[in-house]
Amino acid sequence: MTQASTAKNGLNLHEDWASVILGGVTILLTLGWFILPTPTFGWKEAEELFKKVLAPANLLNMVIQFVYTCIIAVLGAVLTNKSWRNMLRVFPILFALTMVALILAGNSTIKSLNLEAVIFSLSIGLLISNATTLPDWFRSTLSTELFVKIGLVLLGTGVIFTDILKAGGLGLIQALAVVLSVWYFAYWICRKLKLDEELTMMISSAVSICGVSAAIATAGAIQGDSKKLSYVISLVLIVAIPMMIVMPYIASYFHFSQEVTGAWLGGSIDTTGAVVASGSLVGDTALKVSTIVKFSQNVLLGVAAFAISIYWTYTNKTQADGSVTKPTLGVIWERFPKFVLGFVAASLLFSFILKADTVTVVKDSLKSIQTLWFALAFTSIGLETKFSDLFNEDSKKPLYAFLIAQGFNIVITLIIAFLLFS
Repeated sequence: MTQASTAKNGLNLHEDWASVILGGVTILLTLGWFILPTPTFGWKEAEELFKKVLAPANLLNMVIQFVYTCIIAVLGAVLTNKSWRNMLRVFPILFALTMVALILAGNSTIKSLNLEAVIFSLSIGLLISNATTLPDWFRSTLSTELFVKIGLVLLGTGVIFTDILKAGGLGLIQALAVVLSVWYFAYWICRKLKLDEELTMMISSAVSICGVSAAIATAGAIQGDSKKLSYVISLVLIVAIPMMIVMPYIASYFHFSQEVTGAWLGGSIDTTGAVVASGSLVGDTALKVSTIVKFSQNVLLGVAAFAISIYWTYTNKTQADGSVTKPTLGVIWERFPKFVLGFVAASLLFSFILKADTVTVVKDSLKSIQTLWFALAFTSIGLETKFSDLFNEDSKKPLYAFLIAQGFNIVITLIIAFLLFS
């Protein structure tokens, strides 16, 4: 091996603590003196792509984001005892591929299909990893878990507890009813199909709460396999497309009111973008109600992630050597995913301590950085993975479980929507 591939340092923090530190530093810098520019990725035609997205000023914003995130990534390598020199070699390639994914996802036609940036970053990584053989030092440098958890800490800045009041009483009641009933049904059907515990938790959260974000948060909370997370997110994004298109026509055929239709769409479609697009097909009232209901579910993500973390650390008793450990408070603390503390702290800070004007000023910048870390993580997952790892004989049962759970979600949400909004 080369010196660059072996050079490390004395620090050896767990990725959870490193993500809390780096996410916290990002938040403090943003609140203190440096609001990171937010590049524009939206475009419709080739002319707009070159004049808007690839314009010198916008490219400069991308370069500033690169320098900023590269410094964070190198610090992450130092904190977790990885080679910072290798990170300096790998990160520019990783960032460039991720920028391509974000630009592709910014196309208006792609947006109308509800194909999010993470699916493109994953796909680009998969194409490269399956078309070439990447060196071991390159793969080992990819810090997928760290990038995901930094994004999750930053996600806490957008989960505002006080916004529950804005969502309205009926929206919150529906969100609670749907999340609890669908989560337990999905968990039950996954166990009936003998899926492993990790997939069961990811699928249950993705179907019942808020799709991609819930799946990522759950995977972080239970330290789940990144390949399983990729598969679940692929299911979420693919299944959301026909739901987004077909459900408004079903509502129109049966003459559902806009209020009922909006509550149905917001409670059952798993991604916020698809909910907005679907609600827009119905009307302004449906769009408003669907957004309120979906927003109520999104707010519950923080509570759900914390509960899942407690459940997982308490019940996951088997150690690496096969022994069983009594879940004492010390053991629970040792296993508890510490990044959740960063997530909750960020949410509490932005919910109850900072002024609304301050939150308004910084939220777009933090949202942009959060999206970028998730996209970088999924480019990394793609670069680490072969197609055979995602789609094989073992992937059929999770597909069946997801579709059955989603079918239940559609039916039970419609019943609740009629009870509350008709």
